[in-house]
Amino acid sequence: MTEATRVSIRILEKEYHVACPPGARNDLIDSAELLNRKMREIRDSGKVVGLDRIAVMAALNLTNELLKTQGRDEVADADLAARLKSMRERVESALAKGQQLEL
Repeated sequence: MTEATRVSIRILEKEYHVACPPGARNDLIDSAELLNRKMREIRDSGKVVGLDRIAVMAALNLTNELLKTQGRDEVADADLAARLKSMRERVESALAKGQQLEL
């Protein structure tokens, strides 16, 4: 079993030490940079005060973005599945009739 790597990240001028698998270090750093950016935007807007509230708002915003992306992926997957089904039916129909298929 591989040992976890200890990584230091900085979010809103506060340093955190996080353990992560050796191969996940860059992903952790990228995630911390994105979170830091989002939290700075919220803090700098002046609409939310307090580190805890800023963190919760950033988490809600990022989660909302993730859910929207997943929803788009599901719609795209459903559209792709429908198109593939239609193409398969056309190919099967053409093969059954012995016709050449125009794509």
